[in-house]
Amino acid sequence: MLHAFGMGGTIRTVVNQANAMAAAGHDVELVSTVRRRDAPRFALHPRVTVTTLVDQRDGRRPDSVARRAWRRVRGKIVPRGEFAAGYFTERVERAVMEYVSGLSDGVLVTTRPALSLIAARRAPKPVVRVAQEHMNLSAYPETIRREIARHYGRFDAITVLTGTNRLEYQRLLPGTPIVRLPNAVHRVEQEPSRQTEPVVIAAGRLVPQKGFDLLIKAFAQVVPEHPEWRLRVFGTGPRRGQLAGLVEQHGLGGHVSLPGRTERLDQELAAASVYALSSRFEGLPMVMIEAMTHALPVVAFDCPAGPGDVLTDGVDGVLVPPRDVAALAAALNRVIADRELRLRMGRAAVRTSRAYGPEQVMPLWEDLFSELLAGERVADNFWPGR
Repeated sequence: MLHAFGMGGTIRTVVNQANAMAAAGHDVELVSTVRRRDAPRFALHPRVTVTTLVDQRDGRRPDSVARRAWRRVRGKIVPRGEFAAGYFTERVERAVMEYVSGLSDGVLVTTRPALSLIAARRAPKPVVRVAQEHMNLSAYPETIRREIARHYGRFDAITVLTGTNRLEYQRLLPGTPIVRLPNAVHRVEQEPSRQTEPVVIAAGRLVPQKGFDLLIKAFAQVVPEHPEWRLRVFGTGPRRGQLAGLVEQHGLGGHVSLPGRTERLDQELAAASVYALSSRFEGLPMVMIEAMTHALPVVAFDCPAGPGDVLTDGVDGVLVPPRDVAALAAALNRVIADRELRLRMGRAAVRTSRAYGPEQVMPLWEDLFSELLAGERVADNFWPGR
């Protein structure tokens, strides 16, 4: 993976997967391409071994010579347009190539196109290679889709998160096994929302993808009807200043807060009454599913791809057209105004979320690895859910 010591949805789900595999008795090595922090943000099972390929902790200071050095020369394999391309300097690419080239057996799972493109070209044939895709294919720029089409056929299997993702990859790579295997939440049994607090909650990186600018504009239409309600958006990122300016522009200072990162997300979810997902695009929105484990109804854009693969509109949440701010506001107003609806949807959300529990998902990974190691033909679709 890119950075096992960081904070983010993909990091959390990969750590969850590693922990569950280790707890089941498997030997698990978590390989962090870079390291920029002293300790992992998420707890690791004692049986999980962590290996760092390029330690960049000496490069954290803005004036550091080391920082300038490891940013100086871009690598040659990872194309521009990969969301993490800036990490892959010549030194980092070389370290990844040396690592995968040195493997002799086992299963290698890569978690983003940058790593998968290197593994496809450099991992020895005795190694079972699995590309784990966390983003829908259409979200990638053409530079990445072209390289995926060129090199991903060398993988023994490609795992994707949703049925929509699976169809996209099957069309692009008709001869390669494409397996739908969603990420697992860290725990299904959670404290449920009591639906007593007038709080809408959202969480994620403060980047354009997450659409928090659209959510703030929608909430500006909620406040006149429900002035006692508050919106809390947890996360950090480069758009914080812009979002804070938007809050001020709409006069929402007493209604919308940007508390930053939290180590108590489960408690914050349990203390809310609605989860809002305003993303422009998604892979599989894991924080949304974690919110559902807390019996929170979801109001979401039906963006590509993810929310519509999980939610049933009108049952465990409400789906509205992508980027339609007025529709998002109307859905929030409807759910906020009806506590019985929220309770009913919350109960359904818990039932939906159980399909994403570690005890449901991890055996599917074990079955996949067993079939690949035995050289058997991989089943077309492992995932029994929606």
